Amino acid sequence: MKTGLLFPGQGSQQVGMGRTLAERFPVARETFAEADDVVGFALSRLAWEGPEELLTATENAQVALYVHSLATYRVVQARLGTIVAAAGHSLGELSAHAAARTFSFADGLRAVRRRGELMARAGRTVPGTMAAVLGLGGAQISELCREAEDSDFTLVAANLNADGQVVFSGDVWGINWIARAAKKKGARRVMPLKVSAAFHSPLMRPAAAEFGIALEEVRFRRPEFPVVSNVTARAVDDPGEIRRLLVRQLTSPVRWIDCIATLRRMGVTGFVELGPGKVLTGLNRRNAWGIPTRALGTPESIDSMEDWT
Repeated sequence: MKTGLLFPGQGSQQVGMGRTLAERFPVARETFAEADDVVGFALSRLAWEGPEELLTATENAQVALYVHSLATYRVVQARLGTIVAAAGHSLGELSAHAAARTFSFADGLRAVRRRGELMARAGRTVPGTMAAVLGLGGAQISELCREAEDSDFTLVAANLNADGQVVFSGDVWGINWIARAAKKKGARRVMPLKVSAAFHSPLMRPAAAEFGIALEEVRFRRPEFPVVSNVTARAVDDPGEIRRLLVRQLTSPVRWIDCIATLRRMGVTGFVELGPGKVLTGLNRRNAWGIPTRALGTPESIDSMEDWT
């Protein structure tokens, strides 16, 4: 199998994430213990026991996802066949780079913690939110963005997840407007998301500026396997460019459809989603039809891998 690694982003977190994995596999338990030491609090307890409202907070959800994804990767790494490349959705891009050893696990964890703190603070400073819109094509999405700009709303297509599924991000007024305007364009459904800020939009500029400063303290290396950028939808191996793109990512759309297309062109014959949930596996039913995708993050899912290679 020529494997493409997929790492989920914020929204996939859930109370209990990683607990059975750590109980079954020593390397997963050690990963969570290392994370507790790095962040200086019982992150493992928060991930395993909650409470949900605290785990869902941006500054906590991102580090919990990063740790669970890397713990899963360490458990299954030797069973993945040939790793062609990786991609991660938003926060997951940092998980992908940690797996590729672009930076150390600890440095990446500290960067993710700072990223979450900055994004949460930006949301408190300039209120914003996000909404998923189903059933619109590219032309209709572009029309909505132009109409929002004409009305002086801050509104962008932030996550291009799959054909017919886009997440808009912007100020509260823009998201309230899109809920009505999208249905007039023929959207099947508009779903407000439970997020604390307008991620991947211009409202994240203050967070991006400070995140850039934080990343200057991180030692970047050339990844051991290609990692596809959310911003450009192409694999990047220059450490300086990777750093710059991770900063740009906070204010740029997540081009997930194009990221998966790039991985397919690179020769991937099977995908694995590493972490809690199956969000990216579900999207691959449209983005990578005909290519198997497995969601790994529990002992049961890992036990089913016998035929993977």
